[in-house]
Amino acid sequence: MGRARGTQEHDGLRSERLRLRPWTVADAAFRRRLWAERDPRVPAGRRLTADGSPSLADMEAWILGYEPEPTPGLLVVELVEDEAPIGYCGLVRDSVARSGDPELAFEFLRTSWGHGYATEAARAVVARAAEVGHEHLVATVREWNTASLTVLGKLGFVDTGEREHDPVHGDSLLLRARLR
Repeated sequence: MGRARGTQEHDGLRSERLRLRPWTVADAAFRRRLWAERDPRVPAGRRLTADGSPSLADMEAWILGYEPEPTPGLLVVELVEDEAPIGYCGLVRDSVARSGDPELAFEFLRTSWGHGYATEAARAVVARAAEVGHEHLVATVREWNTASLTVLGKLGFVDTGEREHDPVHGDSLLLRARLR
């Protein structure tokens, strides 16, 4: 039986099938691929533009300047068996609820959907968040993103009833999980 909780591995985390590690400049093309695959309902500033922005150089600059706060930050998720990056998962500063609680964020390549990787990676991050003393986590997700809502439900996140109305891209829902 696999580990239910993530274990710390060098500057990252590990689960049964996944390794979560810090970003390297070599991950710029992978990050850009994630942006290219985003659903067209995602706001334009978070997708590649028609002229190809952000560029590979922009992605490299983001990685070089990235500070992993709050702990453990956003980590690249790769398969243990072949070290192929398939997504990212981690914590970011809450920009919506302004609660001071970290926000769980994750995104995966479409080819990795449906295998439980998001749930497995997020469980490792949630366990690490509890280990470092976070009492709550928040998550924001578009109401149309049923796959992410399913993952968050498996992790104990509950809908707070708070909504950010967006008639163009779909409302964002605020969810919260108690870790302690």
